Amino acid sequence: MCLCGLTASFCGGKPSEGVFVGAFLSMSSTAVVLKFLMERNNINALHGQVTVGILILQDCAVGLLFALLPVLGGTSGVLQGVISMTKSLVTLCSFLAILSILSRTCVPWFLKLMISLSSQTNELYQLASVAFCLLVAWCSDKLGLSLELGSFAAGVMISTTDLSQHTLEQIEPIRNFFAALFLASIGMLIHVHFLWNHVDILLAAVILVIVIKTVVVTITVKGFGYTNKTSLLVGMSLAQIGEFAFVLLSRASNLHLIEGKVYLLLLGTTALSLVTTPLLFKLIPAVIHLGVLLRWFSPDSNQTEIAYKGDSICADNGKRITLMVQGPRDL
Repeated sequence: MCLCGLTASFCGGKPSEGVFVGAFLSMSSTAVVLKFLMERNNINALHGQVTVGILILQDCAVGLLFALLPVLGGTSGVLQGVISMTKSLVTLCSFLAILSILSRTCVPWFLKLMISLSSQTNELYQLASVAFCLLVAWCSDKLGLSLELGSFAAGVMISTTDLSQHTLEQIEPIRNFFAALFLASIGMLIHVHFLWNHVDILLAAVILVIVIKTVVVTITVKGFGYTNKTSLLVGMSLAQIGEFAFVLLSRASNLHLIEGKVYLLLLGTTALSLVTTPLLFKLIPAVIHLGVLLRWFSPDSNQTEIAYKGDSICADNGKRITLMVQGPRDL
């Protein structure tokens, strides 16, 4: 954020607009990245845990960013903005504390009750699980926090129970439906005529976003003592712009924080970065293999982090081993 603000000042732009663009670009897609990690069975891998931790912190910061926007737009003073951000932080801590208590008391009882009532059919349990997640997301939104944070918190609450795996199996068809609906909604936001006239700028912006975010995140994670491979995996996983950036963008436009052309360009950049994310994920094994060949990474370190079902890897004795249990290859 500070770097983008300084860059905007040096280029003759408004520092407030640069700070917003920095906050906007820092967001990554929780929905897309988690889907990728779950389908690769990499949630419990080291790079998966680091990635999920960063995504959680980003979702927690959404309320603070909302409080910061009026200050950047000039509609409120700095003191009022600090007070608003403090209120958001207190609300966030209180909300997470309450959910932590409920996850140990009410949630296990509720899920066991629903599974006992739905012994003949699974529809009731599916409906109850989805309703619970929507309720937590709704409460989070009403408190001024993000829907994404509430939805993620609901999933974490269910994961602490003994029925987490059963719940995941029951809602998987619904998850795939909402994933398709989410991608369709992104397509509806695209202004094809404007983007076609500025396709060169759009492609350059998307490439810059992917490269810069990958480099910055990789260097940052490496600074905390992780290996080169883990750092690069985290960096490439977080290289897109998150879906919640659409909400920030709409709010900034209403506050006249950004101009119309900048709004459309950022909108197109976000949408295209999300669309190209599955392609970027498929490049990860090739990039890691190239890193091994160039001796950036150790060839014997955690092959399972980058290998998928049906892939072959070289063992120490030169024989090739085909992996059979690492999950589906395609998104």
